[in-house]
Amino acid sequence: MEAELAALAASGATTLVGLMVSETWTQARDRLARFFARGGDESAAEEELRVSRGELVAAREAGDEDAAADIEAAWRTRLRRALQADPTAVAELRSLLAEFEPDGGGAPAGTVRNSISGGTQYGPVLQGQQFSGLTFHSSAPEPEKGTTERE
Repeated sequence: MEAELAALAASGATTLVGLMVSETWTQARDRLARFFARGGDESAAEEELRVSRGELVAAREAGDEDAAADIEAAWRTRLRRALQADPTAVAELRSLLAEFEPDGGGAPAGTVRNSISGGTQYGPVLQGQQFSGLTFHSSAPEPEKGTTERE
């Protein structure tokens, strides 16, 4: 059981540190603060997470991978202790990890088939969800053979 808790704590710490520098941090922070407070002072847990995030961002901006690794190690230790102290925390942490997985929270994978019809597309066509930060550069369409361009 100890090895399982250590593995879960390591996974949790890696996810937590990843979330600290992601767009979903605000949502994750509130849930994690409740997890770490475990019925205690939630504002103290929020403050600890805020300070830790600030240190992590500064370490990454400075290229200090050792400091970033130390922050992750500290959270791994904190998670392992929380899991050892409260057996119900195991299920709660697993639920949190599943919710914040990069693949969309554990949604089942399925087969998707997309097709485009009914016209000419002169640029990229996207079908899906969760697009961000996309930039497309395209030129004017080539005239079809047998036609002339009019100005």
